[in-house]
Amino acid sequence: MKGTIEIHEPEVKEATPISRPAAAVLPRSELVTAPVIRQRPMFSDSVLDFGPQRKKKFLATTTSFILNCLALGVLLAVPLVFTEQLPKAQLLTFLVAPPPPPPPPPPAAAQVQKIVHQIQTDMLSSGQLRTPTKIPQKVQMIKEDEAPPPIAAAGGVVGGVPGGVPGGQLGGVIGGIVSASSSIAAVPKLALPQRIRISQGVTRGLLVHRVEPSYPPLARAARIQGEVVLSAVISINGDIQNLQLVSGHPMLVPAAITAVRQWRYKPYLLNGQPVEVETTITVIFSLTS
Repeated sequence: MKGTIEIHEPEVKEATPISRPAAAVLPRSELVTAPVIRQRPMFSDSVLDFGPQRKKKFLATTTSFILNCLALGVLLAVPLVFTEQLPKAQLLTFLVAPPPPPPPPPPAAAQVQKIVHQIQTDMLSSGQLRTPTKIPQKVQMIKEDEAPPPIAAAGGVVGGVPGGVPGGQLGGVIGGIVSASSSIAAVPKLALPQRIRISQGVTRGLLVHRVEPSYPPLARAARIQGEVVLSAVISINGDIQNLQLVSGHPMLVPAAITAVRQWRYKPYLLNGQPVEVETTITVIFSLTS
């Protein structure tokens, strides 16, 4: 049997209107009145000053600026009007130095007194020469005393030397007077130095025999080149002595020393005498030469 399905449509009821309470209407006398708001000008609460407040602040600022300028001017003017200075008496006491004492006067040169002998004679009468009345039996010889030697001035003489003595000779020996009988000691000869040091350029001009060093095969194969610096003493005969290494590659040093030992120089003369010379010798090894 087949089942039967019944479908029932829903019943629609009529909508019942909802009643709302009517708003209470108050009379005009019971209405609440809001407070009256006074209108204020725009930007009245801003930071900018305007109106009476601005005038008051301007006057206060101007007055303060003027007072500060007056106070600063007074502080600057007081030191200019009332300057500090030392008392005049104190200045005279401490600042005025006494004049230096005058230098001592130079010693006065001794005056040579000349002795004048007055001769009484009958030939003079009241300062006038007259003819003698008789011939004197004995003729008097006038002998004047010798004048003392002049005293040398304190400053010496032109051309003298310090430490000289009065009465000395110009160009003489200090401490004594050279006379014909005195003899001047011979000046001893200065001892010549036994060894002096000269530059390499000077010794290069004295070289008379030079042996070129042979290039070591190992150094040539390794392409080693450079300078070997040696120090040596050239004797009075021109031989090389005391040959020592200063710098250089170890592979090049033996060949350089062997060659330099055979070099010969002319003797270096000092005051006509040969002397030993210390110098340096540089040997150059180059692959291109």
